[in-house]
Amino acid sequence: MTTDLVIVGGGPAGATLALALCDSGLDYRILDARPRGGIGIGDRTLALAHNARLLFERIGVWDKLDSVTPIETIDISQRGGFGITELAASDLGIPALGYVIRYAELQAALDAALAEAGIGIDFDCRVESVSASDDAVEVIARSKSSGAGITDAHRARLVVVADGSGESIPDIHRRKIDYRQHALIAIVTTDAMKPGVAYERFTQSGPVALLPFGASYALIWTAKPTRAGELLAAGDGEFLAALHRHFGDRAGRFTSVSARNAFPLSLQFASRVTSRRSVVLGNAAQALHPIAGQGFNLGLRDVWSLAQTLLDSRGADIGSAARLAAYEKSRRIDRWAGVAMTHSLVQAFANEHPLVALPRGLGLTLLDSVPPLKRAFARVMLNGVR
Repeated sequence: MTTDLVIVGGGPAGATLALALCDSGLDYRILDARPRGGIGIGDRTLALAHNARLLFERIGVWDKLDSVTPIETIDISQRGGFGITELAASDLGIPALGYVIRYAELQAALDAALAEAGIGIDFDCRVESVSASDDAVEVIARSKSSGAGITDAHRARLVVVADGSGESIPDIHRRKIDYRQHALIAIVTTDAMKPGVAYERFTQSGPVALLPFGASYALIWTAKPTRAGELLAAGDGEFLAALHRHFGDRAGRFTSVSARNAFPLSLQFASRVTSRRSVVLGNAAQALHPIAGQGFNLGLRDVWSLAQTLLDSRGADIGSAARLAAYEKSRRIDRWAGVAMTHSLVQAFANEHPLVALPRGLGLTLLDSVPPLKRAFARVMLNGVR
């Protein structure tokens, strides 16, 4: 039996695509390596753009999220140099620039919505190979329920790989740029909390972000691997003192820290996102540096565009070369602009040379002093490049 679609990965990208298609009449199933109720990766915070909220409202998930903190203002500055700018939701006529939420809560809400919609999902199911012909694609997967040595074959008109690196599609290759930095994440508080205000602070060793998260901040501190290891091992008092020396007084004095962790930073992206009857989506298409919070939101824009392509397709047209070429073309400018912008910001704002602080400061000052330019910059950050 040939179905319309197999979605590999029930994380946020795959689950959102499935929910966007739930009233389409298409026949599809999700294969997910996670155990039922698992979250796939370590829990961390996510910054959702305003458009992400609109998407989750459309698929009936937003109202299921209980612990969402709005970002109404973003304060952007650099340590040890001049130049400050502030982006405000009120300047764009929207309630918030973005929202901060725990990854685990979003995943749980998506899982609940999938179950409520009756969308089939096979948990503990790992894809071993994907092979395509002119009219269909075969996905070979092994699940724990199948028993040792037993695999299941799923035949469909299209496979969407929305999990991992997309390595199961042999002719889609990813480039990787190792930034030789780690992101140290934690939950911190200060003695001058400002509700709704996020901070993006550029330092000689890389950006530091504070995202409002309930009565705390979610911290993302970019550091060299050895320094990140030292900070993870430090006592709370030593860590808070080091953070204050590094970040400065802009958000007040740091008073507590919890939930410290770290992970390596790199840029990974597929040079193309479609192959014969195959698409890679989300982190399988691109994984970006967390600077400016672009990666997850770019992936959601990919999801929505692919959903529209599939809703306009029927029968053998699903997964056809023409449809996939149209999807790839529709996402090319926004996708490459997101990759290029994020990488350029890393190069410009993670440079340790003191002379780079001058043009950085001039850029921030210009942005703040020309309101139309600032609004245009904010719209690109929120909506991508159309």
